[in-house]
Amino acid sequence: MEIDVKKQNKHVIAIVQDGSIAQELELVPGDILLTVNGQPVEDIFDYRYLMNEEFVVLEVEKTNGEIWELEVEKEYEEDLGITFEKDLMDDYRSCSNHCIFCFIDQMPPGMRDTLYFKDDDSRLSFIQGNYVTLTNMSDHDIDRIIRYHLEPINISIQTMNPELRCKMLHNRFAGDALKKLQKLYDAGIAMNGQIVLCKGVNDGKELDDSIRKMSAYAPVLQSVSVVPVGLTKFREGLYPMERFQREDALEVLEIIHSWQKKMMDQYGIHFIHASDEWYILAGKDLPLEESYDGYLQLENGVGMLRLLGEEVKEAVAGRTGDDRRIKAVSATGALAAPFIKKYMEMIHEKFPNVEVDVISIRNEFFGETITVSGLITGQDLIRQLSGRDLGEKLLLPCNMLKNEEDVFLDDISVEELSRKLNVEIVIVDEGGSDLVSAVLDPIEHKKQKRRQMYEQTGSSNCGQA
Repeated sequence: MEIDVKKQNKHVIAIVQDGSIAQELELVPGDILLTVNGQPVEDIFDYRYLMNEEFVVLEVEKTNGEIWELEVEKEYEEDLGITFEKDLMDDYRSCSNHCIFCFIDQMPPGMRDTLYFKDDDSRLSFIQGNYVTLTNMSDHDIDRIIRYHLEPINISIQTMNPELRCKMLHNRFAGDALKKLQKLYDAGIAMNGQIVLCKGVNDGKELDDSIRKMSAYAPVLQSVSVVPVGLTKFREGLYPMERFQREDALEVLEIIHSWQKKMMDQYGIHFIHASDEWYILAGKDLPLEESYDGYLQLENGVGMLRLLGEEVKEAVAGRTGDDRRIKAVSATGALAAPFIKKYMEMIHEKFPNVEVDVISIRNEFFGETITVSGLITGQDLIRQLSGRDLGEKLLLPCNMLKNEEDVFLDDISVEELSRKLNVEIVIVDEGGSDLVSAVLDPIEHKKQKRRQMYEQTGSSNCGQA
């Protein structure tokens, strides 16, 4: 549907659900919502907050220009059944920072435009779980979060040293933005934090000092993850960065484990968490399940492999073994491959004629230092799997695909990959039971979940391992 230029900054209705209140009100696509209960609507949060009432008055501009006033009696929090042309009922806010660790700056040219969009929109923190730097938030934005009690908000902290934060984000206001943590803390707004650790920049003593300062906001700041910076081969002209080595990972874990003990003694939570990469790089076993405080940081790869293992174990235990014969291949990133192999062995123990070969895919596109499966491209899969015996099906984790579409980061489709490899492809959802089902059960063509990696539109909840 074409959008009139004059309507660009207005809340234009795109979809009216069949049988909904909106349909009964004779609302149609193209109508414009003007006010709710006499109040202008800034974005989706204003709309949801105002629509929570059992009685609302809507002011709507119809497609013919007429202004309708509609009185609506409904259940508390009942939805009208409309979707707006803009998900946020407003434009996405792009990032004003130039972070030294930014992954988008390390993207090669020639990919789809949405992959180059840097969002720093607090509203996406609540809708999609994105992490925001607070530099793009005004006092008005903070006040709205407090008024609507929106939580949790996910914050990219990086360091509690104001001067260093300005340097890391390349934004002279980045240090002052840390003061907003105090305002959110005072209002009791639950927060989660993230530190992207850069060797020789915010690690070592800086990391220890940042954790100490962040601990003052616990337990309102309920968790903080520490993840290693991702470095692609496309870093020419960017801030010089080094890869972390095993001794670095051991030092990071020593700092984190020391603080976990202190925080457990004081608050009964571990508070600070290392992503799975640190344990793998250090050659250490993953922590036990109880160490993750309910897996608050799964989207940052904290405990993802532990949770997946526990879920696979439970799913296998719930099945009765038999003599079915299956030969398949599971392709994943180098980070997860050894663990996926263990989980396939669990299945094989109960189903001795089920053979799944796990293939670790080298990330030749971004560089072999990138080991997560969510950044594997279709062309790397084609190059490394062509000519192999892939059995009756190829299992791929759902985070390899763009949200709501069967395409990889390089726009190669699942259909094209299946055709070139001459094998049926099964996209595996995020849970351990889904992995077991993908191996043991007949292939089903069903709508799959997708995880949004580096694009601002859409949302899902698929893991990254």
